[in-house]
Amino acid sequence: MIYFDNSATTLPFPEVVNSFVKVSTEYFGNPSSLHGIGAMAERLLSQARNQIAELLEVKEREIFFTSGGTEGNNLAIKGVALAHQNRGKHIIISSIEHPSVKLACEQLQTMGFEVTYLNVDKFGRVSVDELEKSLRQDTILVSVMHVNNETGTIQPIVEIGNRLKNYPKVLFHVDNVQGVGKVDLNIKGSHIDLCTFSAHKFHGLKGNGFLYVREGVPISPLLSGGNQEMKLRSGTENVAGAVSTARALRMIKQEMETGKTHIDEIKQYLRSNLETIEGVVINTSIQFSAPHILNFSLPGMKSEVVIHDLEEKGIYVSTTSACSSKKKTISQTVLAMTNDETLAGSTVRISLSYQNNLEEAKAFIETFIHTIKQLKQVMRS
Repeated sequence: MIYFDNSATTLPFPEVVNSFVKVSTEYFGNPSSLHGIGAMAERLLSQARNQIAELLEVKEREIFFTSGGTEGNNLAIKGVALAHQNRGKHIIISSIEHPSVKLACEQLQTMGFEVTYLNVDKFGRVSVDELEKSLRQDTILVSVMHVNNETGTIQPIVEIGNRLKNYPKVLFHVDNVQGVGKVDLNIKGSHIDLCTFSAHKFHGLKGNGFLYVREGVPISPLLSGGNQEMKLRSGTENVAGAVSTARALRMIKQEMETGKTHIDEIKQYLRSNLETIEGVVINTSIQFSAPHILNFSLPGMKSEVVIHDLEEKGIYVSTTSACSSKKKTISQTVLAMTNDETLAGSTVRISLSYQNNLEEAKAFIETFIHTIKQLKQVMRS
């Protein structure tokens, strides 16, 4: 099997699974319980929070455990909106945000909030100048993703953060789900106020994640209950999930130190070979893209047919993001970049991990060329 769909989800590290099982079975207490078993669970939860904070170079009390990226994005965006609505109801996001950001904003629009959608250029990047021009007196939040989940485009997060320093009443949220372990992001240095993470994108377990909230930033909780997570996210804490997430984050950061060149070589090999295949149009930019994502289009062909044909041969890739792929919708990201529905409707996404190798890339190219030839013959007949 060749698995090239790591932006959808990653294979958990064995050590991560082992830590989850160990904590679940040996330290199963409720962290809110007063007895010793509960106290042990509380200590493990605190240790996990501290480890994540140290890895990100932030404060322990700025880390809040969630169920993943969707909850993190919703908590950040709606939490800010509800807490700051008396000051303003204007939010700015890019036109290529993940559905968990876009749809959260659409829901807020039904509650009287206004949303400005920033255009992107041919590389899929927003203009910092356009963003600044879009700011208003009632703007309370700017939300821009770090790495695009479909094309791998890296947004100018540092530049945006530096520009927003001049507007201290405007909060800055970053969806960092796709960037973790692949593209460096200095949270404090980028002047980010809120930042979303999802464990299963960096070889952790599904249903786990965390949200960074800068100390002093008030946001409203979305879940009412027992006031866990410093009153921001009620519900009995997933201690095993938190511990395994901290371990996954530590391991992916270690792999990033040694594997960056390796994964970039694989991507460059794939790109250079795909460029020689007639009919293939590369959508991922060279200059502004993460090392693990490569997006291309097959105009005139149905990408789902290509995907399923490759699957039959043991190769797994995807079309749009995993959250949208089953809806058979065109890629809104590629459409925003190219204004070409033909390209946007025939996308294929390759997404790598540090576990992939060059031999797999060579096998993919060989199989892909054969698949395209076969499908073209069928289309002609």
